[in-house]
Amino acid sequence: MRLLISAFLSGLIFALGLGLAGMTDPANVQGFLDLAGDWDYRLAFVMGGAIAVHAALRPLILRRARPLFAPRFPDLLQGRPDAKLLAGSALFGVGWGLGGYCPGPALTSVASGTSQVLVFVAAMFVGFLLARLPWARGSSGVGARSPGSPSVGQPSSP
Repeated sequence: MRLLISAFLSGLIFALGLGLAGMTDPANVQGFLDLAGDWDYRLAFVMGGAIAVHAALRPLILRRARPLFAPRFPDLLQGRPDAKLLAGSALFGVGWGLGGYCPGPALTSVASGTSQVLVFVAAMFVGFLLARLPWARGSSGVGARSPGSPSVGQPSSP
């Protein structure tokens, strides 16, 4: 139950921050990505604020024997980026640039009820499902993780 409450509060803080910063408006995100035109720097401050909070708290968090709401810290990704990671990153970037939404702001913007965000979120979930198909994962099967991929909140075998 504490894990669910923590996830809910984290999501709520995230959503409020996105809304207050205006990052649920795709025009702001597209303005940030428009480096050759009228560049909008505000998203850089939002990202910088998140990085600063993380950088300040990470050393304190890692001094703990384990996280507050999980049995252990997740494994760090080992190895080099593979073709699936690079292709997925490229598709994410194209979708972010064209739509002006990434998953967090898109879900936050669902409350607006606009058709653009509802179509985007529906397509996003279709993409999530398609990525889990066996042909999209090769021989690793549906929903399988590649070796060395992080298992957040999941106990690992020694």
